[in-house]
Amino acid sequence: MNSAIVASRYGQSAVETVEIEIGALQELRSAMDDPAFCESFDRAVEAIVAVEGRVIVCGMGKSGLVGTKIAATLRSTGTPASFLHPGEASHGDLGLIARNDVVLAISWSGETRELGDVFRYCQRLGITLIVATAGKGSTACRAATICLELPQVTEACPNSLAPTSSTTVQMVLGDMLATALMKARGFGPSDFHGFHPGGKLGTMLMPVNQIMGTGDAVPKVICDAPLSYATIEMSRKRYGATAVVDHQGLLVGVFTDGDLRRCIGINDLADPISLHMSTSPITVEADISCKTALQLMNENAVSVIFIVEGRRLVGVVHMHDLVRACVG
Repeated sequence: MNSAIVASRYGQSAVETVEIEIGALQELRSAMDDPAFCESFDRAVEAIVAVEGRVIVCGMGKSGLVGTKIAATLRSTGTPASFLHPGEASHGDLGLIARNDVVLAISWSGETRELGDVFRYCQRLGITLIVATAGKGSTACRAATICLELPQVTEACPNSLAPTSSTTVQMVLGDMLATALMKARGFGPSDFHGFHPGGKLGTMLMPVNQIMGTGDAVPKVICDAPLSYATIEMSRKRYGATAVVDHQGLLVGVFTDGDLRRCIGINDLADPISLHMSTSPITVEADISCKTALQLMNENAVSVIFIVEGRRLVGVVHMHDLVRACVG
């Protein structure tokens, strides 16, 4: 055993918790080998994809806390969802559930009394009710349109009472549904950015055309311009490089300050820049994400990347632009 764990007062307890919860997830994985579970899971995903309204997630206690996270994950990945507290539902909030919604109820035992009014409401209005429970044959399971029967797992709690492994299984089931729905809808990075415009995550997914330099800010020279002019252009702009374009504005090369240091002492400043430029500049399209642009910079050990439409130069991004935008 790791010496740090041996020396730790509670390290062994922590390890046991992790191992028990890993075992619970392995049991969930094994459940996927059951054709009946897979059929129910597919039906749940298809029911959510087909619904015109929202997914209303319900759960009580720790299951309810998991439910709020599941609803948030669904919302952020393209599936409209809201959390409904079962206690509040019985006192007027059942009106949150519309006929064109689908309800996802989470109850580990399947006997959560507070969910009863939600179940009866769904049955009365013919609303699709998906239940996730480990209570095979339970009240919740019998009420369900679609029942996702979860495996009975050992709680990591030393007293086998506090929801630990069970909530881990519930959380992962929510992620299973969310990722399956993303694939079913073809939900990609640009869609994700639409729901996450703020913070570092939003910036990483933002297209480079939102931060690139354009117009006069782009350092560029014609391919037959002299080396001296390219040097001046590069010095006037802040990118440490200049694009080289042909007479149609198509990008044909790049000249960097490194190239300048290598050639300035041994070449004529009247030489055309085409003799000293690199003919393989790193380029991306304008709709590529900032994250992808940064990856390309790191992979190619460059600090500047040019933005093109076809081969036509339209912009430039420096690594500093990405750092300022909190991508790095």
